[in-house]
Amino acid sequence: MRIIAGSLRGRRLLAPSGAATRPTADRVRQALFDMLAHAPWAENVLADARVLDGFAGSGALGLEALSRGAASAVFLEQSAAARAALAANIAACRMEARARVLAADATRPPPGTPQTLILLDPPYGRGLLTPTLAALEAAGWLAPGALIAAELGRAEPLPPELGPPLAERRHGAARLAIWRR
Repeated sequence: MRIIAGSLRGRRLLAPSGAATRPTADRVRQALFDMLAHAPWAENVLADARVLDGFAGSGALGLEALSRGAASAVFLEQSAAARAALAANIAACRMEARARVLAADATRPPPGTPQTLILLDPPYGRGLLTPTLAALEAAGWLAPGALIAAELGRAEPLPPELGPPLAERRHGAARLAIWRR
């Protein structure tokens, strides 16, 4: 697993040991960030973005955003093993000044500050996207007009309460969808 593009391009990332964390595949991350970089509705969202990487795991999504020009990233991760890998990845990328790791469950987040790009990769098949977004909203993490990008299982239905996505792509077992708040 590596950073795909930007100032950290090619940097290798550690994945937490065990099967509890499923890192986003390089090609899925590439597809997501291509959409964010080139879609007319994205409006250069990565430039100086304030990013929230919920279900952060290794931090690959948030670190990719930082590599591509995001100003800062907050990583929410409840697993100690994943936080250890995440901390090592942030240090290896020398992003300590722009990254903050919180030992927290994205479905029960602590109070936060509004972020402009929300990256969510919840465990597949558990229906966590809608309750996570409601919890993030209640805790103050979602900025007006924020883009919300989620990776779900290929067969998972998109939550109807979010309305139609701005974009949707399928890659192997993954399904990407992006909405604007």
